[in-house]
This record gives sequence, structure tokens and C-alpha cells, in this order.
Amino acid sequence: LINIKKKAIRIMVNIKIDDKDYEVEEGLAIIQACEIAGVEVPRFCYHEKLSVAGNCRMCLVDVEDSRGLSPKPVASCAMQVSEGLKIYTKSERVKNAQEGALEFLLMNHPLDCPICDQGGECDLQDQSMAFGYGSSRFDGDKRAVESKDMGPFIKTEMTRCIHCTRCVRFSSEISGNDEIGSIGRGHDMEITTYLNQAVESELSGNVIDLCPVGALTSKPYAFSARPWELNKTETIDVMDAMGSNIRIDSKGLRVMRVLPRLNEDINEEWITDKTRFFWDGLTVQRIDKPYKRVNGILKATSWEDALNLAKDKISTSRPDRIAALSGDLVDIESVYALKKLMKNIGSDNFDCRQEGSRISGPPERWLFNSTFNGVEDSDGCIIIGSDLRKEAPLLNSRLLRKSRDHDYKIGVIGFDYDLTFDFDFLGKNPSIVEDLLNENNDFCDDLKLMKKPIMIIGQGALIGNDAKNFLNICIELAHKFNFINKNWNGFNVLHSAASRAGAMSIGFFPSEDGMATEEIITSYNNKNIDILYLLGADELNLERNDDCFVIYQGHHGDKGAQIADLVFPAAAFCEQNGLFMNTEGRVQESIRSTFPLGEAKENWEIIYLLANEMNLDIGFRNLSELRRRLFVDFPIVNPYIEFEPLPFPMKNQFKKLNGHKFKRVIDSYWKSNSIARASTNLSKRNAYIEKGNNR
Repeated sequence: LINIKKKAIRIMVNIKIDDKDYEVEEGLAIIQACEIAGVEVPRFCYHEKLSVAGNCRMCLVDVEDSRGLSPKPVASCAMQVSEGLKIYTKSERVKNAQEGALEFLLMNHPLDCPICDQGGECDLQDQSMAFGYGSSRFDGDKRAVESKDMGPFIKTEMTRCIHCTRCVRFSSEISGNDEIGSIGRGHDMEITTYLNQAVESELSGNVIDLCPVGALTSKPYAFSARPWELNKTETIDVMDAMGSNIRIDSKGLRVMRVLPRLNEDINEEWITDKTRFFWDGLTVQRIDKPYKRVNGILKATSWEDALNLAKDKISTSRPDRIAALSGDLVDIESVYALKKLMKNIGSDNFDCRQEGSRISGPPERWLFNSTFNGVEDSDGCIIIGSDLRKEAPLLNSRLLRKSRDHDYKIGVIGFDYDLTFDFDFLGKNPSIVEDLLNENNDFCDDLKLMKKPIMIIGQGALIGNDAKNFLNICIELAHKFNFINKNWNGFNVLHSAASRAGAMSIGFFPSEDGMATEEIITSYNNKNIDILYLLGADELNLERNDDCFVIYQGHHGDKGAQIADLVFPAAAFCEQNGLFMNTEGRVQESIRSTFPLGEAKENWEIIYLLANEMNLDIGFRNLSELRRRLFVDFPIVNPYIEFEPLPFPMKNQFKKLNGHKFKRVIDSYWKSNSIARASTNLSKRNAYIEKGNNR
């Protein structure tokens, strides 16, 4: 039987599992076929995203083919299905084999369950209960192994290690750093890091989830809670623009840990270390009540007084001397509310592009059009002005796995950083894109052979007066080669801020009459504006200016609050419901997992209260009304509409580049936003870098 799906031919075979007939795809491992059939086969070393090791022997099954029953049980992870295969997972021989495998695994395993953080969600516990032998026949001395220092994130108890090598394979195949490996053989085998240094990957925390026992656990989370004590909220991440699906586990008003959720289209089952360990920053340096500046010092005040002061200042200022900027962690509803407020005031001076990017126009010009899953279908890549390891580590991981195809070529223009995979560095100058367009570069020969290449343009390439022109040149290059063709859209712009794509999709940038970020900053420094409204904008290096009244609305006492004359305490992203659009254009909802601290309110509510105080009608009174208006005005941000690919970006006229340069948009990966800067966990990781131990 041949099924056709996505133009790929799949050959199906008939097999029997425990005397029941099934039809599965040819080439699957027996363990995968059993999963599809709903038959549980225990495993420790096998993982569907990693290569097959076959060393735990827990997945043994009996197999019968045309030659009869196999002489001994086989590892179901290492044998593929074939036509007519008969598989037995519950025979007496299989049961004895599984009990024997577990007995050997537990021979040296310590009885640490009462004090082990893996307790309650441990694969070894679960499988010992389901498939293990009732008692142990081993009464000799147990083997002990010295624990390793893997840095501030990973707590090690290597005596518990069962040598499944999941962490070793992850380090090599997913993170690409090859920093965890094994030494010794047999009884003396140990899992350790390279030269006993701390791990340096931005994805290292995923080995905590991969470890089936308590050998690798979370160091910041150690001894703080048991899994059954936690409230679990399925939500999304805002530490970068990929929109990774996560689960926030909280206890009372405190977030205790962050774990990944499976989403094959976005983050698969991985998350970055910044996403996993930012949570302690949610309770540090928080703004929990309104503040106003009195004699140069911020002093606590009431909501009524703060709203009255904001109303008086705005009402007595000219609209053209009022400006607003939104930050990187703000949901779409709040940005929409601020836009409605600014329009009602009569000001067009607002922008969401904190780093000074000049991109605008229809969404297909500034979104990741091929989608993250599209990387799997591509046959080549060119990266322009982006450091993927800082801006999107999970995208870097996808390219790493794709780069292992022998004919997959990757060209890089801009930053010659360690991207964990092999690439051709074409140079630092943006004019190289012009050379490619004119076929004056050797990499053009590779581009001509590609049928489905992808182009990834970072925000660092789109800053400056010539940014729009540079983007037009990139679009022209995409049309010239096969980045854009009849059945493929490989033109991609990568955002580095979670709120950026959503804010741009609702037009939170100025028209020709308004001021963009750079003009607003210049006017602020030159004392040409009277009021600056900062909605969570903390990435601006501004000095205090007594001639401009600064209103800051946010959740941390960061850069924005330090220059503010009036501070509105707001909820963090995980303390309110809100929509975010990732860099693909996919809209997802962040779900509230804890409640705001102190007197803090949700962002949209603060803006509504201010508008109400000023007797302005901004069209909504609650979140439901706000969303209804939002979806009518901008259907593209409606999460209930099916996600569809965007059209091709159209060509525009361009001219020769004149002094355009690339800029870094993230200086410190571990301190890229206000929550991360407040996190002790991430500060400890950053300290390893400053000591010279790591990248």
C-alpha cells in the first residue's frame, strides 16, 4: 500500500503486535510501531529526537518472522519493522528479560528516592514499579561516582547515573557543543564534561528533562518543591521571538520552575536555558505600587494621585510633543490600547522598534515566511546580520541538524560567531549582498544549485537610514535565486523581541508625520518633547531629563523606571492573559499562571484607567471588548484563525548601499531584558562567561 502525503511516498507494511494486526510505515523502529499501536514498551536510552544507542536493553521484545522466533529477545529501538513481522511484548521471556535488565540497572543505584528531586516524575521509579523484579539479589558494595560541576544550572549526582547516554547524544546532536561525554569502560565508565568545565550551551538545561533518573537535576530548583504540590499552567515563552511553548509550575504566588511543552512546529520539545531559568527574576526588583518623583526621589503614591498627575501633564502638553515607546515583553492588547490612547490624544509619535530597526510595510517583508518547520524542507541557507546563538538558539539547533546533510551549504554575512555548525563566512560588509546580486561572489555557484534555500535576515542588518534600501536589495536577491519561487517562500526576517511582530502587525510605528524611535530619542535628549510614555521599554540608554516628564509602565525597577517621573506598576507576562505573535506570524496566548504583585495591574487596564481619567473613549472597558475591537481592526492577530503562509514579498526599487553597517542587537544573551537582568540564576551563568570559563 502506498500513501501519498506532502508529495512523499510512504510504503506501508502489515505487522502483528501481541496477535493484533497493524499497518505501519516501513522503516519505523519496532518501538515506534508499538507506540503508534498504543502498546507500551519500556525504555531508558531511546529518545525519538536522538540517535539510537541501544545500550539499556530495557526495550527488549520477542520477534518472529519467516525464519521463526528469534533465538533471544531483540532491542526494539534498534530493529526496523518489515512485512509479516510478529512482535510479542508481554511474553514470559520478555518479562524475564525486562526484570533482569532493571535488576542490573538498580544494582549500583543508590536508594535516594526520599531526597531526590526527580522523585514523583522519575522514569526509573515508574518502570521499576511496572516492569521490575520484586527484590534485589545483589548484596555487595555499591559503586560510587564523584559528582561533576556542570555550572550553575545542572545539579549532578553521578552515582545515580545509569549510562543511558541521552545527555551525551543531546550535546552532540542537538546543542552541537560536544561538551558532555563518557570516559572509562564497563564498571569504570563515567559521564563527564570536557576537561571538567561547566557546560556552555544555551540549551544545556534540556538534559535535565532527558535524564531518566536523578543524575542530572535542576540546581536552582533543588529541594524547593515536589511536583504534586505545583500548579501547572500551559503558556508560551517571551524570552525571544520564537514563541516556545512552555509550562509554568507555580506554588502560591511564586513561579518555581519552567518546563518545555511539545510543539513540533516551533520548539519541538526543547527550550533555551534563559527560558528555563528566568523565573527567579520575577520576584526581584519588582514594582508593586505607583511612584512619583518628588525632589528628585521616587516616592510611593496612590493610584488616584498617579492617574491624576498623568492626566494633568498630558492635558497641558501639545500632542506633537508627546511620544510613546513600547518594550519587548508587552502583549498585543496592551500595545493596541496604547495606540488607541495616543490616537485619541492626537499624537502620531509612537514606535515599537526599540533597537531602531527601520522595517515596515506588509508582514511578508518582516516575518519568518518559511516557518521554523520549513528549515527541514530547505536545501541551503544564507544568514545575514544575525547571531543565531543569541537571537534564536533553537533555530540554530534546527540548522545544526540540517547542516549534517552532506550537500547542505550555509553562507554567513555579518558576524563570524560560533554557530555550532560548519558554514562559509562570506564577510562582514553588507555590500556582499550586492556582490551576490551581481554574481560577483563564489557562493553564487552554490546558490544556483539550491532549489529551496532560506534567507535569514537578523535585526542587526535592518538598523540605520539605509535599512529599507538594504531590505529591498535582499528581497531582490531572494527573487533572483530560488529563495522565492512558485512553491517556496524562503525569505525570512528574524526578530529578537517577543512583542515586536505583534506590535508591528497592528501598526505601532509612526506615519510620515510622526517620529520613529531614533527621532524620539533625539528629541528627548534635545528637550523637544514634553512627555515620553514608556510601556515596558527598558532597552533605551537614556539619561534623566528634567525638561521631559517620563511615564514608565512596567514591572521591574530597570532602566525605564530609573529615568521616570511617574511609575505605573504593571503585571509581568505570566501574571496576565495576553496575545503574542512570534517571528513566523503565529499568534499564541500567554496564560496567567500567578497573580500580579502588590498593587500592580494588567497593562491594558492601566491604559484604560488613564484614558477614563482623561474622559477619552478608547472603545473598550474590559479585555473581552478590547479583543473584539482588536480582531475587527486587525484580523491578522486573531489566534482563532488558522495560521496560513503569507504571500511573497514584492520587489521594490533600490539603490546602491551607502555606508550601511550591521549592528549587534543583543550584547549579553543572559541580560537581554528586564526579567533576565533581575534573575540571579542567569547572573550566575553570565558570571561564568566573565570569568573566562565559557563563551
